Amino acid sequence: MTAKQLLTILGFLFLLAACAPQAELVKTRSDMTDLREEVQAAMVRVQELQKRVDLLDTNVKGTMDVQQVMADYGAKSDQLATDIQLVQGKLEENNFRIAELAQKLDDRSVRIAELSARIDELDTKMKLLSAGTTTALTRQTPTTAAQAKSSSPKAIEPSEAYRQAKSDYDRGNFDLALAGFQNYVAQFPNTSMTDKAQYWIGECHYSKREFSKAIDAFLKVIKLYPNSNKVAGAKLKIGLSYLSERNYPKAKEHLRKVIKEYPSSNEAEIARDRLAKMK
Repeated sequence: MTAKQLLTILGFLFLLAACAPQAELVKTRSDMTDLREEVQAAMVRVQELQKRVDLLDTNVKGTMDVQQVMADYGAKSDQLATDIQLVQGKLEENNFRIAELAQKLDDRSVRIAELSARIDELDTKMKLLSAGTTTALTRQTPTTAAQAKSSSPKAIEPSEAYRQAKSDYDRGNFDLALAGFQNYVAQFPNTSMTDKAQYWIGECHYSKREFSKAIDAFLKVIKLYPNSNKVAGAKLKIGLSYLSERNYPKAKEHLRKVIKEYPSSNEAEIARDRLAKMK
C-alpha cells in the first residue's frame, strides 16, 4: 500500500469519527425534545387530575355539609313532631275539660230553669192568696198533696241523661239508647250535647241496619248543627249508609265529598279506604 492510499484511508476514518458524535448529538437533541413534550403533556394531565381532585373534595365537603344539614333537619323535625304531639295532647285535654264544663253548665241551666218555674209558681200562689183565694188552694188534703209531690218524677240532669243513653249504646242496647237520645233531644234541645245526641240517634239506626232512618238522622245533624264537630262523621256515615244499601253512586258521591271537604281527617281516610275497596 502506498503512502497516498494510506493517507486516504486515514482521512476517511477521521471523517467517520467526526460524523459519529454529530449524529449522536442530533439524536440526543431529538430525544430531549420528545422528552420535553412528554413532560409538558404529563404536566397538563396532572393539572387536570388536580382539578378533578379539588372538585371531588368540594363535592365530598358539600355532601358532608348536606348530610349535616339533613341530620339537623331530622333532629328538628323529630322535636317538632314531639312538640306537635304535646300540643295535640294538651288540646285534647282542654277539649275534654271544655266538654265537661259545658255539660255542667247545661245541668246548671236546667236547675236554674226549674227554680225559675218554681218561683213563678210560688209567685202565682202568693198572688192568689193575697186575692183571698185561700179556700181554693187548701181544698187539697195534705195526704193528696204529698202524693202529688211524690208522684212527680224527679227531673234528670242533661249530663246524666246523655250518659245513660251512651252507656246503653256502648253495651249494644240500641233500642234503649235510641229512646234515650231521642228523649234527650226532645227535653234538652239547646244544650252543648244536643248535636251529639242527634248524631247518636243516627248511629243507633245504623247499628240496627235501619239505613234510611240513619241517613235522615245524620242529615239533621248537618242541617241543624252545621258548626258541630260531628258534621264530618255524619257525612261519612251517610256515605256508608248508602254503601250498605248498595246504592253505589250515592255512596261514592258522599264519600268523595268527605275527602274533598275534610282531606286530612280520619273520616277522609276511612272514605278513601272504602272507595278503594269499591274499585
